[in-house]
Amino acid sequence: MIPVLHIDQFDNPKNLSEVYANDLSAHLQKNKDLVYTAHKHDFYLVVYFSKGAGVHEIDFNRFPIYPGSLFFLQPGQTHLWKFTEAPEGLLFFHTKEFFEWGFNHVKTDEFPFYSWNGNPPFMQLHKEERPKVQSLFMEIYQEYSNDRSLKEQKLRSLLHLLYIDLSRLYTSRDDHQLIASTTYLSTLKRLNESIHENFRQHKSVSYYAEQLHITAKHLNRITASTLGKTPSDLIYEHILLEAKRQLVHSNATLSAIATDLGFDDNSYFSKVFVRRVGVTPSAFRKSYKSG
Repeated sequence: MIPVLHIDQFDNPKNLSEVYANDLSAHLQKNKDLVYTAHKHDFYLVVYFSKGAGVHEIDFNRFPIYPGSLFFLQPGQTHLWKFTEAPEGLLFFHTKEFFEWGFNHVKTDEFPFYSWNGNPPFMQLHKEERPKVQSLFMEIYQEYSNDRSLKEQKLRSLLHLLYIDLSRLYTSRDDHQLIASTTYLSTLKRLNESIHENFRQHKSVSYYAEQLHITAKHLNRITASTLGKTPSDLIYEHILLEAKRQLVHSNATLSAIATDLGFDDNSYFSKVFVRRVGVTPSAFRKSYKSG
């Protein structure tokens, strides 16, 4: 099974169990036994690289690491670092509850890098953008490291300000799509949550349309106009992502994986995998582990 890391596994000052900040080099060195194999988190993670090179693999998508690279990870994503040059930078973690507790109307998934709309969990900052962003990261780290009154309130405010600035930079990129309709975006979020909870048991579009109290035709219209995909595409993306995770990060048999994903017929699972991935499950596992 893929390990799931919790904030309390990392050194935290007393009474700060839902937020963490650190110098990147120090964090990686101190937690090398935890972070250099594929793993998940149950918290949000943002990391800024001021130096270094390599590849960051997030759910089988590979992103290059350069000075100025920023990554945004949500709970449940599987990721893996592969460095070719020593990294430097800053990072922070926080739970959904820690951030949202201090705001009445601000939700974490409203920020574009956390919204479920196909946007990448990555942004490369231009040189002129880096000093301000790095300064904000440093302010968060310094506030976290010092023992002052109203510490949690200050950290929430600093996180919020940084997220606002990063959202403005993120949405300025041509390759980061925006969904103008707040109604459609809300529907997509609820669809994603429902698929995540139910994809093992339910694979039909009609089931999810019913859960959202809309017709299957309207659901298809929403996903097509916003993401260029069908609802069925989204359902099977969840299924195949979990299949890939189990294939490469566990020793489970193909039959066991098919059963866990709700397929009664192992051969049908293999056909679905081949049709949508292009290779058999066994070939995918072998290729990844040899590559």
